[in-house]
Amino acid sequence: MDSFGTLLGKINEFIINPIIYVLFAVAFIFFFIGLIQVVKGSKEGGDDFAKGKRNMLYGLIGFVVMFGVYGIINLLLGTFGIDTPEYLQGL
Repeated sequence: MDSFGTLLGKINEFIINPIIYVLFAVAFIFFFIGLIQVVKGSKEGGDDFAKGKRNMLYGLIGFVVMFGVYGIINLLLGTFGIDTPEYLQGL
């Protein structure tokens, strides 16, 4: 069981966590682009305002989903007694 737990810990550390970080970055970029479109659309009164609101909503939904995934993964790791990487302890 120890080697299986170690394997799952390494998969989490080197595959799952980097994917989560990239998806957090994508959600942030969507939110930021939406913010720029909202500001630009409020000045011009065009279609950019609606697109910006939609992109901001997608970014926020992405954040919520990724926080949920991150929490579920850490819950499962803690349940099965798999150590989390040192840089994630205390979060």
